[in-house]
Amino acid sequence: MDTFAAGAFLPLLMVLVLPSSALMWSLAGSSLLFLALLGVIAARAGGAPLLVSATRVTFWGALAMGLTAAVGALFGVAA
Repeated sequence: MDTFAAGAFLPLLMVLVLPSSALMWSLAGSSLLFLALLGVIAARAGGAPLLVSATRVTFWGALAMGLTAAVGALFGVAA
């Protein structure tokens, strides 16, 4: 539970501070930053190459966000 709270802190802070016009891209960027950080932490814990692990986690996270946005746009619920 503490890991979720730590990972959600920066995106939630951005929601409170940024204007709505810059919110989507800022949240996506901070989420990708945290995904890369979590990839590095997981690689260090498992003894895997840091750059490869961070890149893999960030790539698949970005793909998931893009597909989610595309589905939202397809059904007319995207912001």
